[in-house]
Amino acid sequence: MSKRAASAHELASGSSAQRARVRVEITGEGPVLVHGPIDVVTPEGAVVRSERAVTALCTCRRSRRFPFCDTSHRDRARRRRPEAQK
Repeated sequence: MSKRAASAHELASGSSAQRARVRVEITGEGPVLVHGPIDVVTPEGAVVRSERAVTALCTCRRSRRFPFCDTSHRDRARRRRPEAQK
């Protein structure tokens, strides 16, 4: 198991008393919304904690705050829509 996979496994293997069910919402044109406090393991293996009620995770990789969304996808999505309708 890679170091990154091991870290993710360790985070996920806490007791059921420590873990609560987390709701993940796929938005389609933007971020993935994760409801509840979470720990995010980055590609480099760092663990970033979010205590927010809802955390927006970037899926477009344009965010200056990656892995968290900063709404950078909105500007590009607005420009692309008129072209897609032609």
